[in-house]
Amino acid sequence: MNDNSRSVVLFTGISHAIVHTYELSIPILVVIWLMEFPVSTAILGGVVSIGYALFGIGALPGGILADRFGSRTLILTCLGGMGLSFALLSFADGIVTIAIALAAWGIAASVYHPSGLALISTSVENRGSAFAYHGMAGNIGIAFGPLITALLLITFDWRIVTRLLVIPAVIAIGYAMTTEFDETAAVSVDGGTEESKSMSLSEFIGSSRALFTAGFALAMVIVMMNGLFYRGMLTFLPEVFDQFLPPVTDFVQLFEPGSPMAEEFTLSSYLYVALLTIGIAGQYVGGKLSDRIPSTTGLAVVFGSLVAVTIAFVPAARGGVTTLLIVSALLGFLLFALQPLYQATIADHSPPDGRGLSYGYTYLTSFGVGATGAAIAGYLLSVTSVDGTFLALAAFPALGCVFALVLSRRGSPKQAVDA
Repeated sequence: MNDNSRSVVLFTGISHAIVHTYELSIPILVVIWLMEFPVSTAILGGVVSIGYALFGIGALPGGILADRFGSRTLILTCLGGMGLSFALLSFADGIVTIAIALAAWGIAASVYHPSGLALISTSVENRGSAFAYHGMAGNIGIAFGPLITALLLITFDWRIVTRLLVIPAVIAIGYAMTTEFDETAAVSVDGGTEESKSMSLSEFIGSSRALFTAGFALAMVIVMMNGLFYRGMLTFLPEVFDQFLPPVTDFVQLFEPGSPMAEEFTLSSYLYVALLTIGIAGQYVGGKLSDRIPSTTGLAVVFGSLVAVTIAFVPAARGGVTTLLIVSALLGFLLFALQPLYQATIADHSPPDGRGLSYGYTYLTSFGVGATGAAIAGYLLSVTSVDGTFLALAAFPALGCVFALVLSRRGSPKQAVDA
């Protein structure tokens, strides 16, 4: 990578990790809020869902804004908005303030993915590797964000912790203010950079129609299959682990039996973090694959492998701790290997000057429509066994594999001039 590419990858990687650090710190804070404020889990759950919903819904307008104002400006706005939201959260004296702060966080965070991915796709020539590094950084935030938050809460009050979490956003903004990079270094649009322009409703509709070729529509379906499987699998996985993992005292005596710390310490939580951590390697390999083979071929291979792992998961889990660890590692690796592959596929099937809009649709589909995967998995677990649930969830990667093969047969689109 050249200097411009390295600057972009570092900037987007840091920003991506911070977005997911905030996202996954919220469930940790929920436990504290339930004890501190007179609120039920139903009400607090509804409040938290507002922020997460806006995180997905705002991706589409975020993509439009990225095309209008530039990705760098949108990412800086995202970082500043998230930091201010958590600063506001530290002053919460009730559920209303928490709701306002989390809604503000969701709106600010929602613009990141279309902006960050558009920036990589238009400024980095080896974008597959860049997508991989970007995804790996996100996984660092996913895996270690909640862990760091939990460790800080051992020493500090939750209000101090939320203020401390503002610091990473300030550091990222400071880095961005001291570095320069060309947002369009990897594409040629009329000899360089397009001027920012507003987009009317009719222009938005026209741009969307132009974007939704048959190839892009198929890519969206693939993204949907990934999102449904991702949310459906990860939302209840710690609960599933609990059914197969023995008590920690069977391995080592860390705490006094019956103590509060012994009750709070569950192996399932740490296996879950380990699975997310292994996803970092999956992101890396998926990105490297997209630089070496057609991204749709890689998607078909990974989706097909996920079908096999999902079907084998419960039988392997019943086989003992060793086989459970192996199948969990494979699941984490493959699940996150999909991300750079579908991100590269979106870039292949969208024009450079509409890349922000294309990734807006991508994350509206992945986070918005894909969020229903959690409801599907929850319903399945309530009406059938874990075996039946995993067999049903395997339908999503199976369909993803089929659609990837169909898209692969269509070949490379003419509009992907920057591929």
